[in-house]
Amino acid sequence: MNSTLKTLPYMLTLLTSAISSCGVYAENHSDFSPTKNIIFFLGDGMGPTTVTASRIYAVGENGKLAMDTMKHTARIKTYSEDGQTTDSAPSMGAYMTGQKNKNEVIAMSTGTVAVEPDDGTLPNGKSLAKAVNRCPEQGSNVAAGIPALSILELAKSKGKAVGVVTTTELTHATPAATYAHICHRDAQYDIALQAVPKGKGYNPKLLDGINVLMGGGLNHWTVYDDVSNPKGRLDGRDLREELKQQGYQTASTQNELAQTVNNQKIFAVFSVQSHLNYDLDRVNKKIDSQPSLAMMTSKAIDALEAQNQGQGYFLMVEGGRIDHALHGNNAKRALQEAKAFNDAIQTALHQVDLSNTLIVVTADHDHVMTFNGYAARTGRSTADNPGILGLSYDYNVAKEQNAYSKVLADGQMHNPYRDVNGATGTTLVFGNGTGQRLDIRESISNEQAFADDYKQEVGVQLEKSETHGGGDVMLFAEGQNSKIFKGTHENTWVFEQFKKAFGF
Repeated sequence: MNSTLKTLPYMLTLLTSAISSCGVYAENHSDFSPTKNIIFFLGDGMGPTTVTASRIYAVGENGKLAMDTMKHTARIKTYSEDGQTTDSAPSMGAYMTGQKNKNEVIAMSTGTVAVEPDDGTLPNGKSLAKAVNRCPEQGSNVAAGIPALSILELAKSKGKAVGVVTTTELTHATPAATYAHICHRDAQYDIALQAVPKGKGYNPKLLDGINVLMGGGLNHWTVYDDVSNPKGRLDGRDLREELKQQGYQTASTQNELAQTVNNQKIFAVFSVQSHLNYDLDRVNKKIDSQPSLAMMTSKAIDALEAQNQGQGYFLMVEGGRIDHALHGNNAKRALQEAKAFNDAIQTALHQVDLSNTLIVVTADHDHVMTFNGYAARTGRSTADNPGILGLSYDYNVAKEQNAYSKVLADGQMHNPYRDVNGATGTTLVFGNGTGQRLDIRESISNEQAFADDYKQEVGVQLEKSETHGGGDVMLFAEGQNSKIFKGTHENTWVFEQFKKAFGF
């Protein structure tokens, strides 16, 4: 056979492959245009197990959360500069700046060393924990570090409006990493300074200021008072009043937030001290003064739409108390927090124009909660059904019944798993924490396990709180340019994708 004919099929294969590659390239790049708006949802501590458990809790095994409906996904590695397991400061900093930092460092150059703040002295002679920043002068040496340019600052430089919404203190690690640069996350009084335009300590790269700030922890912004504000500022500055003088509207309740106009900057803080209430408590105890995360998200979107002057916006929304409940080995509050976070995502998906808006959802790190046993399907949790929060039931149909037997989602009777001593246990357990760990376990009832304050059992009992986990986290994306999110990547890669999506 002619040698040319022999090679013809091979040549045709190469040509077909080349055409196909061109088609893929065209699909990925020819229709690319800059995204006008980006909304970044950060579920603090919302690792894969928490996503799955919250799905079962909210909508059952075969249901879908709003984040599950998002078309594009990726897997994100979370380790920090010095830790196999990260804390929230460097992990959020990586998303915001593209720089790896050591644990406790916020949005600084790689190599910056964390220096814990000192306690301050109150007028009554008592101490105020971590009130005195001890970070060395930025740029004085490698260990002191320099600020790492953030996506929020880049957005402001391009004329975009920017917003920060959280259920934690506004000066907490995750929201702080959007607008502040500091060597230690606990220097919260100095972190607040960086958000106040024209004031000493302000971050000048925020230009005229953050357009929307919503969260908790007013004490870091207002002056110390022995009675009304015992954890207030020691420098005599009332940062809330300074923000008012710079044209900000202020709000401290849901009703006050509703009365703010959208075309003027907003500073809304809904707790005098510490974080907002857990969503479970906000609902059950009817704490109407505090808005839900979905309400805050909706208001922030409206305000940023009104203030962006046609240039678009960047909004960060944090479901921050998922993490706190997991640290407390309290799965019920954690899953309700994740559900409230998902409600905020659903609100955004319905409210924005996805043809010019990119929505990205991820977590900063994992936790050590896991599933226990070959558990039967339970369906979603209701007042009458603990679901995923209840006992771990054998998926096999029960041959004999006992006091713990229960009809589950399949309509059949099932018996719970038992340990070597015959004691029952829950589906959700933790690798470590302050939860119960007895030498010889005792049986648990569904009523006990489904109680609001129940702490799941732990494998390793710790003196302090449960730790983060070092595993990868999931990322979900929807809207304009969402297709660029795929594969397994460093957390720093997300920053680069934000820049790419914006066309920066």
